[in-house]
Amino acid sequence: MSVCEKRGQYDQIMAANPDRASYFPAIEKKYEQPMTYWFDQMKEISDRKYPEQIAYLRENYGFSQAHANALVLYSRGSTTSRKYVSVDDYLRQFDDVKCETVRSIFKAMTGKYKKMDVVIAWNHPFAQIGDRYIMGVSVHQNHILLGPTRTEVLTELASDLSRYVVNKKTFKVPVDWKVDTKLMRKMVELTIKRLLSGGDRLSWTVT
Repeated sequence: MSVCEKRGQYDQIMAANPDRASYFPAIEKKYEQPMTYWFDQMKEISDRKYPEQIAYLRENYGFSQAHANALVLYSRGSTTSRKYVSVDDYLRQFDDVKCETVRSIFKAMTGKYKKMDVVIAWNHPFAQIGDRYIMGVSVHQNHILLGPTRTEVLTELASDLSRYVVNKKTFKVPVDWKVDTKLMRKMVELTIKRLLSGGDRLSWTVT
């Protein structure tokens, strides 16, 4: 069995509500009309293209992009943005080298933070503590991107990241990266501190 075919480690963990309907309470509250009203509006412009429908809602009713996107796509039959049901499901599209690297990245973090989960959010794997996302991972053909949810951490760790390509919100590692556990844990620690300093509350056990 290949690394990517292994099941169980992350299969049952899911996060971030991907259902378009999860936006409906906020839409009703913000735009002061029930969803039946908005569904009727969509029926009237059902023959228009996606960009035109988005523009209609934004220009005529002041919809945000996120709210317009949720309503338009739901009305067009796409009721969820979910692509993967679990982290293991996400990893199955990649070869063993990439899968092993991603698992090692998260192992470096969860080995210290015992209440940290690895979940799917925005169709990518994220390390999460409580209801706060700490670090996201995105796998590409020739590299893997890692991004702390508090991007100022990348600036604070500039010297530690000097041998990596650092972007505005992420830094790049090779697909066969020998995971720098010390760096990962330092990044997690700083991200947690920044989240706490911003008023967020986290609950975790460090051993």
